[in-house]
Amino acid sequence: MADWPKVLYKEEGMREGMQIEDAEISVEDKVELLDALSETGLKNIVVGSFVSPKWTPQMVRIDEIVTQFTPKPGVTYTALALNSRGVERARAYSPPLTIERDKYPRLNCHMCDVFVRRNTNRTQMQEMERWPQIIVQAQELNIKEAGIGCNASWGSNFLGGFPVDNLMTLFEKQHSMWDEVGIKVRSVSMGDPMSHCTPAKVEESVYRVKERWPDIDHIRLHLHNGRNMAIASAYAAMRTLGPDDTLELDGTIGGMGGCPYCGNGRATGMAPTEDLLHMMDDMGIDTGVDIDKLIDTVWMAERIIGRDLYGHVSKAGPRPKTVDQLYDINAPFIETMEQAKHFKKGPGAYEGGIYPYSEPIISPYRERVEKGLPAYDDANGDFPWKEDWFPAKD
Repeated sequence: MADWPKVLYKEEGMREGMQIEDAEISVEDKVELLDALSETGLKNIVVGSFVSPKWTPQMVRIDEIVTQFTPKPGVTYTALALNSRGVERARAYSPPLTIERDKYPRLNCHMCDVFVRRNTNRTQMQEMERWPQIIVQAQELNIKEAGIGCNASWGSNFLGGFPVDNLMTLFEKQHSMWDEVGIKVRSVSMGDPMSHCTPAKVEESVYRVKERWPDIDHIRLHLHNGRNMAIASAYAAMRTLGPDDTLELDGTIGGMGGCPYCGNGRATGMAPTEDLLHMMDDMGIDTGVDIDKLIDTVWMAERIIGRDLYGHVSKAGPRPKTVDQLYDINAPFIETMEQAKHFKKGPGAYEGGIYPYSEPIISPYRERVEKGLPAYDDANGDFPWKEDWFPAKD
């Protein structure tokens, strides 16, 4: 059993997801979805963003959403604010919002100068200009620990791929600036707005950060999924880190989301929350999330936006783990996406399906499982290894 890091998960569907959807989706629908997400066991939920309605009309009614939803105790609700004006707007709703502050003062920039110009009308150079000011402020506040980070960490749709060597050189420059003033670096943030992450690059990046700076024990990854690499990349990070490390991950229900600045639109997406947390459950990482309720929120989101989303667990269902969750071995053909929903809706979902079997199906393996026995004994057991019908040498 691997010693996994502590994983902190943030649900971004109401922000990353809704920011690319129809601006006419009603406040009532968004509040219904936000309240449903609150009941799933998720501990960190982003409710939207306080940004310019001119460029992000989907968030024009964020004030109404924040005042109408029902906060659940124990859940941290945050909102994106890109500038001081946005922070002040959000502060008017705190609580229930928590004004999100990075635990560490952080030197950060985009490796893709083009993307940051498109996204925030600033340049990479302007981002870097703030670094000395951030360091001075940290010194004035007598802060002892800090962070480094970047976005577009592994590549750009406008400039191409970036070798991990480039990423590490950027981190070296940032780290050295903290070193010069005697402030220890404990955290690294890596963002990927244009879906250039791969498991190999993420594993190499995390490994090299830990090898170069063993004191860093906090890794933050914001991975987009336009090329279906986000979950595999998150797993690579989990495999590389240890139990003394903390890994922060983001995702969205159904994998919804998109970015109008990166060139992929709705295809940008993120890791589907239900798929990523289902994987973590199977790995023995306690998420505290009810996958069944989470699937309900995906179906709700699909109803609200009027189309299927991109996750898989919401369509095929979680892996059956108990006898009552096993599929009926005498079910008819399951062919359509609606029929596949029988894992939640029951036999009525496939009623009238094609039934080609002349006799009911029976299986000695299923009979064992229904008695509470394993389908297969271990190597020292009898079933099926010593059954008359199992081929074996005398």
